[in-house]
Amino acid sequence: MTQAQANVTDAEPGIAIAGIKDGPPLPEGLVAADLVEVCRQMILVRAMDERIWMMNRQGKVPIAASCQGHEASQLGSLLAAQKDGDCFLFPYYRDLAIKMAAGLTPRQVMLSFMGKEGEPYSGARQFPLQGADLPRRIIQISNVVAAGLTQSVGYALGCKMAGDATVTLCYFGDGATSQGETHEAMNFAAIHKLPVLFICENNKYAISTPQESQMVVSDVAARAEGYGFPGFVIDGLDTIACYEATRQGIEHARKAGPALIEMKVERFMPHTTDDDDRRYRDRDALDAARHYDPVSVFPAQLVERGIVTPEEVDAFREEAQQQVNDATDFADAAAPPDAATIYDHLYVGEGA
Repeated sequence: MTQAQANVTDAEPGIAIAGIKDGPPLPEGLVAADLVEVCRQMILVRAMDERIWMMNRQGKVPIAASCQGHEASQLGSLLAAQKDGDCFLFPYYRDLAIKMAAGLTPRQVMLSFMGKEGEPYSGARQFPLQGADLPRRIIQISNVVAAGLTQSVGYALGCKMAGDATVTLCYFGDGATSQGETHEAMNFAAIHKLPVLFICENNKYAISTPQESQMVVSDVAARAEGYGFPGFVIDGLDTIACYEATRQGIEHARKAGPALIEMKVERFMPHTTDDDDRRYRDRDALDAARHYDPVSVFPAQLVERGIVTPEEVDAFREEAQQQVNDATDFADAAAPPDAATIYDHLYVGEGA
């Protein structure tokens, strides 16, 4: 079995956690409380994503790219980065779960999607949640496909030159791997053995183009061999597998240079709110994929293992709905940015 076909979570045995009922042991570094918090975050992110989509249909959110089906890959990998404590993130436009779990509040999220005063990333000057969130060590400059790869590699190069132990995590979709910037970024990172972990959230569609029309290989991770670094395929609907793969990937990147993790996920919604996926997706296949929805499966797994109770899961859902309602009302009442500030941050004033 090649690296690209292997599940990296098979590489190390987990550690049993006291108080958890039947089930596989948890990977190194995880405790039950971590999983409870991820469960709470996952439910909140889904409620927020659904509300954003609804607000678009009301004409109050111009555009959105749903993360429904990507939550396990994003939250599992982010948890590994947070536990490492020395990572910098370059997410992409579908990574709402990463940004919220990193600390962005529901109110801030809704301000961004509605383009209101107080938008935290760009002052409502760009698409939702595009810009920089340096206090949380996150940069997403734009929604240009694959642009984040070269930027993340440049950041990793700077860290290496400065003797900084930071590992850069770069997220992108399968469509980005068909862009030239992906080759340039991965080739450069490999040559210079940069501390960067490439994470492909492969939902099998580049907008409306299925994977088989983009590439002849079945796994994006197989391409890593051509750059001389390891690539791994992970079930992106399995939160714990995504955590463990990322944990090991971070260790590898810090010690030996880049690695590529392909997380196989599902995109349950159209590409964006402007898309109609009924034109190109089989409804039966999509309905079947929903049986593996992490927002349903992960809480059920925790209940089965005695980590949470059904009542606690219900409480998480109620709390999430309250937070989303509050964020919606808050952003809806907020003022638009002052038009007089449109040129702020573009030019340096005299004497600066």
